[in-house]
Amino acid sequence: MQYDYLIVGAGPFGSLFAYEATKRGKRCLVIDKRDHVAGNIYTENVEGINVHKYGAHIFHTSNKATWEYINQFAEFNHFVNAPVAVYNDELYNLPFNMNTFSKMWGIKTPAEAKRIIEEQIANAGVDEPRNLEEQAIRLVGKDIYEKLIKGYTEKQWGRPCTELPAFIIKRLPVRFTYNNNYFTDRYQGIPIGGYSQIIEKMLEGIEVRLSTDYFDFVKENPNIATKTLFTGPIDQFYKYCYGELEYRSLVFDTKILDEENFQGNAVVNYTAADVPYTRIIEHKHFEFGTQMKTVITYEYSADWTRDDEPYYPINDTRNNSLFLKYRELAASDPHIIFGGRLGGYKYYDMDKVIEAALGLVEKEFEESN
Repeated sequence: MQYDYLIVGAGPFGSLFAYEATKRGKRCLVIDKRDHVAGNIYTENVEGINVHKYGAHIFHTSNKATWEYINQFAEFNHFVNAPVAVYNDELYNLPFNMNTFSKMWGIKTPAEAKRIIEEQIANAGVDEPRNLEEQAIRLVGKDIYEKLIKGYTEKQWGRPCTELPAFIIKRLPVRFTYNNNYFTDRYQGIPIGGYSQIIEKMLEGIEVRLSTDYFDFVKENPNIATKTLFTGPIDQFYKYCYGELEYRSLVFDTKILDEENFQGNAVVNYTAADVPYTRIIEHKHFEFGTQMKTVITYEYSADWTRDDEPYYPINDTRNNSLFLKYRELAASDPHIIFGGRLGGYKYYDMDKVIEAALGLVEKEFEESN
């Protein structure tokens, strides 16, 4: 055994584990199929602008320890996520708040907004929501559902809202204040200089091999490490022996524009069903850029096949049951560890990735002391 750990995936989960394991004297080898580190939080400098190559990532947390941990590796700015939504020729603030309601209905007070929403809920007659459509109407009424939820959600998931489970939208943020801050977490920002530097610093002094497919690599090096941390799809690791877990994928179309400011906001959602993309990201606004050019990305939701990048696990009953079978299989092998979004078949915000990786570190090292 040349290494204590073979870590498959140089994203946040795998890189943080490698960093902490190396601090504890463990020998680690990190491999990744891509030609760069940082996984989906990778940022690429284009025209002096840090482009979020795999979609917008905004760090936010209410956990002070998590915030202090990530600040070891980068200085964060004070960016506040305040997206807007475009429906045909209308523009609304997100999350749903008094600015949204005022534009929608021409009202001013929380009492007026609550009365309209309650009337629409009563008229819909939905007591026990059976699907996402009924759940959304039960939360915010018909107007907001029709204009700001329905089209966007159906594009995002590739199926009608009436066929989507209600739980997807149970935590829909609705606020009766004039506050466009999407997150309520105490700590929020973007690393000055992009996210890639964070992972690069974590991996300093650690052997990393890029453009390396795990399955090819392990055939040639079957006994290279005592343990393997695998952050890829758990069903792929086991050759889909129980069947295939489902995901949604994304397609990005990035353009450099010879203008200073394209849309005036970092993220603009397009909620009408007849607009093919779900949102446009203007990357310079994450770091308050003043460059004379700008870089924008049209983001499209897409069906997923094994040849595509898996982004969003579809955590319905069928897929969750299937994942549990794979997890039981993994529990029988003490030499393999699964982690991260794909290994755990769960969507993580970045702060939760850090917390999950640190939890694994504690389990692997502190409990054994």
